[in-house]
Amino acid sequence: MSAFFDFSSLITVLLLLICTTYYIRELRPTIFDHSPLASNDPNQPQQQQQAPLKRDGINGFLWKLSRIGERLSPYVGAGCALMALHVLFLK
Repeated sequence: MSAFFDFSSLITVLLLLICTTYYIRELRPTIFDHSPLASNDPNQPQQQQQAPLKRDGINGFLWKLSRIGERLSPYVGAGCALMALHVLFLK
């Protein structure tokens, strides 16, 4: 059975995605921030350096998951601990 049809499996997959994207973003902070106009060249004018970041598609979804992990990390950790207990003892 797919993980998306069982509620506890869906919650487990979401928690794992949140934790994984947050960990990846801690290693490489700009991995989900893609902008075709952004440049790190300090010789360019300031207006061209400040390009708006595009956060749509799969990168936007992963960026949002990493922000959830960053902002709600105590609750995500508690959720991971509860799901671990649920998987170990109740499943």
